[in-house]
Amino acid sequence: MKELEKTKRISIAAVLTILVVLVGILSFKRPKNMYVVDTKKALTELTADTYIIAQKDVTEGTELIDIRNQYEYEKGHLEGAINIPVTDLLTDESINVFKTKDNIVLYGNTPNDAVTPLILLRQLGYSNVKVLAVKNSYDHNKLITEPATIETAVADIKGFIDNSVKKAEEANAKPVIKEVKPAPVKQVVPVKKKKKLPVEGGC
Repeated sequence: MKELEKTKRISIAAVLTILVVLVGILSFKRPKNMYVVDTKKALTELTADTYIIAQKDVTEGTELIDIRNQYEYEKGHLEGAINIPVTDLLTDESINVFKTKDNIVLYGNTPNDAVTPLILLRQLGYSNVKVLAVKNSYDHNKLITEPATIETAVADIKGFIDNSVKKAEEANAKPVIKEVKPAPVKQVVPVKKKKKLPVEGGC
């Protein structure tokens, strides 16, 4: 009788597990946004400095996107710019803008503010996005936009990335054989037991 109940419980548990797995498979949705460019390629593109554009080089028909929050945008923004805060970059409306426009230029208070969103968009496959080399500040609630000088890297970043990738590939290609050293022999020192003395006294 106990064996029969045990078998019933196992059967019920198995059926429930299968049902949970089926519900999970049927309700699974593929993410809307998926990376199409790997990090290495995106970083290599950034080392070429081709993602930066000066304000004087912005042509007609370019979509300027202010990635600052709505408060800063309403306080003052570049003429013709639309506001897509960083937190809203992957909404359906925003993605539609990136898909339909040929030239898109992001800007924030500094060019560095727009670099992270740029990398994200480049990895999602939007190669039509650049960063505006401007620095924005306020004077008596009036927006002042000045050209920003982009720091040029002293080190060869591209060479460093290529070298790191090469070393990683070499490390993965060669099997690592570790030399096993025998454990040192431990010396056992015998400890003499103390003899028990007879109990003194008595009745």
